[in-house]
Amino acid sequence: MTSNLFKTQGARSGRCLLHRAGALAACLTLGLSLLAAQPALAAPGGHGAHQGGAGMDAGHAGRAQAGRQLQRMLQAVNATPEQRSAVKQIVDTAKPDLQAQRATMRSLRQQQQALFAQPNIDARAAETLRQQGLAQHDQISRRMLQLRLDIAAVLTPEQRATLAQKMSQRRAMQERHRSEREALDGQRR
Repeated sequence: MTSNLFKTQGARSGRCLLHRAGALAACLTLGLSLLAAQPALAAPGGHGAHQGGAGMDAGHAGRAQAGRQLQRMLQAVNATPEQRSAVKQIVDTAKPDLQAQRATMRSLRQQQQALFAQPNIDARAAETLRQQGLAQHDQISRRMLQLRLDIAAVLTPEQRATLAQKMSQRRAMQERHRSEREALDGQRR
């Protein structure tokens, strides 16, 4: 009798852990989808906004791409109008902060490039710029995590699970395409 009780509790506990792991995976997947859109969300036309072609405003094209990705995500999970509005407000609130942080990163990269173009490289200055870049990257990462958590809080567990499934399918397709490209590259050599 006692062993059956433990088996039942163990099964419940296992299902609970699986449910929690699934919810966590869904949140992480949501985060990854937003992370993929991060450069376009934060780019006013600089690093990461490479979606536009010649003659196009690259920043506008990147923001448009991020907007389409976000709309597809919300459509995939059948988000309500209230959820769409809340997510839009969350993203709109994060944009200026992310844009400023990305501008700082761009400035640090330019400073590094200028430093390495000098006849004599100041190792201490290079190290200082490296540390500033790491700190800035950490700040961006924290802000993106908060953005992902805020959006995940708007979605239901079922919506996050649906999103996780869609993202898993997308990753599998991307992996298949990558393998096909590698096979073609191998044949060309």
